[in-house]
Amino acid sequence: MIENYGWSASLAGVFEPHARAGHAPGRVILQQRDGYLVATDDGELRAKVSGRLRHEAREIGLPAVGDWVALSVSPSDRKAVIHAMLPRRTAFVRRAADSMQRLQILAANVDVAFVVTSMNADLNLRRIQRYLAAAWESGARPVVVLTKSDLCDDPQEQAAQIAALGTDCPILMVSARQGLGLDAMLDQMKAGETGVLIGSSGVGKSTLVNAFLNEDRMATQAIRESDDQGRHTTSHRQLVLLPGGGLLLDTPGIREVGLIDAEAGVSAVFEDIERLPQDCRFTDCTHTNEPGCAVQAALKSGALDPDRWAHFQQLTLELAEAEDKQARAAKAAERRRLGVLQKVYRATKRNDRGGAD
Repeated sequence: MIENYGWSASLAGVFEPHARAGHAPGRVILQQRDGYLVATDDGELRAKVSGRLRHEAREIGLPAVGDWVALSVSPSDRKAVIHAMLPRRTAFVRRAADSMQRLQILAANVDVAFVVTSMNADLNLRRIQRYLAAAWESGARPVVVLTKSDLCDDPQEQAAQIAALGTDCPILMVSARQGLGLDAMLDQMKAGETGVLIGSSGVGKSTLVNAFLNEDRMATQAIRESDDQGRHTTSHRQLVLLPGGGLLLDTPGIREVGLIDAEAGVSAVFEDIERLPQDCRFTDCTHTNEPGCAVQAALKSGALDPDRWAHFQQLTLELAEAEDKQARAAKAAERRRLGVLQKVYRATKRNDRGGAD
């Protein structure tokens, strides 16, 4: 059974030390506040993390949906304890909503990141760019999915707006109600590969899962007549098996993505802008009023959209601020560590003097 969830010979090799310790492999398929559901060769088991792993989680974080873990299993009550996590191939990460420093793992070991947005409401290109930057940074292959195409007057126009962003990734138009585009989505994943649905609340992520499974597995609600928006229903992350052997992870709606160490992701989304400064006359060009500035020339000629340039600057500034705060936090932690060492040193010296007397 575990092979259905992507278990492979290479993973077995990495797991060998845990196997010698008497642990069994499993993959986290559901994450809730009170614990996890893990797929194993013995079926699906309820699991909680060990005290040691919870302590270590201060540094490495707790398991996330998609993680491969090492378990001790109690056959009598079909429960398990998670003792360790295998290294992640990829991780979709965002900054926690309540913290500049704390990371939140949305999905682990993902092959394809489906950036989902609805076509029956206002299309937010900037939000899509943020999702794409995070997707590229995760190591997964991004795919833009435009849902509810049957409720859009001009779906081709919206698809063209996203294509104009230069995302260099597939753009799929889908209608779960009419069954359009679903096969194209499945074609993006091979058997054993994992996809994750990323997008705001109400864009139809859970509806897509139900359409693939041909059953109402995930809770959904009707679209509000007032604003044509679906209402948020998913409250947890869950990995499900799809016909054809792929796996799909549904996530609660995420309106904003806080970028963490996503320079490569931003560069991938704004590759055209990243190339422009190479043609500036001065290497230290600020792209404001210097003569021979390629960026300003592109803005004046219309080759570079002003809103796209402004959003690139915004994301670049956000990354710089995050790095600065991380650096300050690291320095503060180092000062605390040195303070503790100094206290220990002084206490040792006092004890030595006392012993000498």
